[in-house]
Amino acid sequence: MKGQILAQSGDYDLILLDVMLPGKDGYAICREIRERVDIPILMVTARTEDIDKVRGLGLGADDYISKPFSPSELVARVKSHIARYERLITAKPKQLDKSEKKELQAGLLRINPMARRVYVNNQEVELKNKEYELLLFLASNADIVFSKEHIYERIWGQDAFGDTKTVAVHIGRLREKVERDPANPEHIQTVWGAGYRFKI
Repeated sequence: MKGQILAQSGDYDLILLDVMLPGKDGYAICREIRERVDIPILMVTARTEDIDKVRGLGLGADDYISKPFSPSELVARVKSHIARYERLITAKPKQLDKSEKKELQAGLLRINPMARRVYVNNQEVELKNKEYELLLFLASNADIVFSKEHIYERIWGQDAFGDTKTVAVHIGRLREKVERDPANPEHIQTVWGAGYRFKI
């Protein structure tokens, strides 16, 4: 596909990728692009099932937007992702203070902020960037309840636009990776009607 080749070799600020494409679906293209290019990928989908969103995010997409959507929402999300990406690539390495250097321990879960590594029962767990940021944020603020909107704004750096399912998808993926029983999480807990909290 010509567009796919251009996406892998061109100089772009962001890729807007539809899930439903002829010949090869957006998931496969997303995976191939992410293997070669490190820029924001925003997936467009008419599907509403969380499993489809989990799949897209797991393959390297930074976010998704569900059809139908308003042009203003699309423009706002695109601008926000580009701005966040530009801040990341131009930012100087951050000097961690003492509190940020300290390892976080909760049962069998251990987070090493200095190395950006996570261990469960002394076995390293591979997390995507957003998954790690989300886990570190919650664990660093144990016992505090955060709404989905607050988490989205904090981790994704933009307003929630009324769509916070991305947060739920990432929470679900985190539980699968760090909880002994994802269906009955010990640490990443849901506070019904309020949001999520991390329990040590």
